[in-house]
Amino acid sequence: MKSCLIVDDSKVIRMVASKIMNELEFKPIEAADGQEALDACLKALPDAVLLDWNMPVMSGIEFLRALRKLPGGDQPVVVFCTTENDITHIQEAMEAGANEYIMKPFDSEIIQAKFAQVGLL
Repeated sequence: MKSCLIVDDSKVIRMVASKIMNELEFKPIEAADGQEALDACLKALPDAVLLDWNMPVMSGIEFLRALRKLPGGDQPVVVFCTTENDITHIQEAMEAGANEYIMKPFDSEIIQAKFAQVGLL
């Protein structure tokens, strides 16, 4: 079973995303901020990361840059899932190594479509 690291400071968002990932037959792993996510990646890299931008401790973009520097850190598919929808943020995310970008609010269909687009489904 593939794993998906869900990184968001909102417990509700993590819970909803975990339910969706379970339905898509992914093992969800949750992290409340970028540092927790990085710690999880140091133990075992996930197949995918669903990543929020604005979080305490370490932001999503800081996490992404750190992840991509890890050995094997180029492997996980990273999908930003955020309210930041201006072109500057999207461009910065893609340049930092994001594979896709989803706007909040999201639903199962949107996540399924994006994960299919990046070859995970």
